[in-house]
Amino acid sequence: MNKEQAAVLNVIETMTSSFAKADIDGVMDTYEPDAMIMFEPGVGLSDEAAIRQGFTEFASMNPSFTYGEHQVIVAGDIGVHISPWQMKGTTPDGAAMEIGGLSVAVLRKQPDGKWLMVIDNPYGGQHLSN
Repeated sequence: MNKEQAAVLNVIETMTSSFAKADIDGVMDTYEPDAMIMFEPGVGLSDEAAIRQGFTEFASMNPSFTYGEHQVIVAGDIGVHISPWQMKGTTPDGAAMEIGGLSVAVLRKQPDGKWLMVIDNPYGGQHLSN
């Protein structure tokens, strides 16, 4: 993995770590201001208040994450991260829950050299029919 690929992967790891600690500001720092995030298959959000609420709700489940192998592709100032993932947690009523999918995230290198997510689709492996 080259330096730019490692920087892209670091953003994903930083977001995941912040999310697991319920550090919503830390999570938000890994995204561009108008990023699109899919909290459920086929439904994207780009409103900051709604995104914060979504992350806060998931963080209340005390999530723990595992990833499969990471694939990172970088072309100029665009990066793509692809990896299968699993999240385990506890619902507000105390029930164990587990979800997973194929994370597909698109990142853009900022003028200051920092990478930020533009699109985050943790359900990239699911096909939707109209």
